[in-house]
Amino acid sequence: MSSNFNNKQKSLKRRFLLILGITTLVCVIAMGVMIMFWDKLNLNLSNTQRLVVGGLFIAYGILRFTRILRKEPNE
Repeated sequence: MSSNFNNKQKSLKRRFLLILGITTLVCVIAMGVMIMFWDKLNLNLSNTQRLVVGGLFIAYGILRFTRILRKEPNE
């Protein structure tokens, strides 16, 4: 990382979006894990379908978080 990045303080908007992104990441990954492994959740899906849907939730959470971390060109 460059020294310019370390010396620059994040704006209030950027900090808020980072906190919101982390919260969303945790919630979506928790939902994916619940779908995959929690048997008391009454979903009429086979085990393979549960793993696929849970994996999609986890992948979506990670994709969304990486898009928030990507630095915008005007900042």
